[in-house]
Amino acid sequence: MNKNEAINILNILKKSYPDAKCSLDFSSPFELLVAVILSAQCTDERVNKTTPSIFEKYSTPEDFAKMPLETLEELVHPCGFYKNKAKNIKLTAQKIIDNFDSKVPENMEELLTLSGVGRKTANVVMLEAFNKPQGIAVDTHAKRLSNRIGFSKETTPEKIEQDLLKLFPYNYLKDVNHLLIYHGRAICTSRSPKCNICPINKYCEFYIN
Repeated sequence: MNKNEAINILNILKKSYPDAKCSLDFSSPFELLVAVILSAQCTDERVNKTTPSIFEKYSTPEDFAKMPLETLEELVHPCGFYKNKAKNIKLTAQKIIDNFDSKVPENMEELLTLSGVGRKTANVVMLEAFNKPQGIAVDTHAKRLSNRIGFSKETTPEKIEQDLLKLFPYNYLKDVNHLLIYHGRAICTSRSPKCNICPINKYCEFYIN
């Protein structure tokens, strides 16, 4: 697929989902970071049901660093993999206090030094918290749709992201993940995708083949 085709597809999706945006609820960069860590292998809907009661009492790196690990495990239990997520959140909170003056770092290199933070999480934080897109977050929807549409034949998120970055100019980076998520939820579902009503089906390798 060439750049013009890819951009045309994205423009069609923008018309289909004009309100596409980050689904996670947060009121600070640190809250977003916690929410994204919790969203791994968990739905944004479940995270949004879990975090309000947490953030009501605990919202700063200091709050999470001081909290007993067992308490945090109990709080994040609904999001799955709670032991690992709680451990990563506490380690990340402490590192932000020790190394970054209690502020979430505003660059990819430093974000990637935090526990539980990979490229997907760092990309989300850079875009949503700081409005400085550095790449494209490749989650399960972005991975599935990129392979189906023909944006990438790769299987790992890192390689898929590199293929997407070759297709889309910088000013499109803020939209790619949101649009693929919205389209993945509404039309291009994992099972039984609604190809017959898909607005981009004439461009899609999955549909054409």
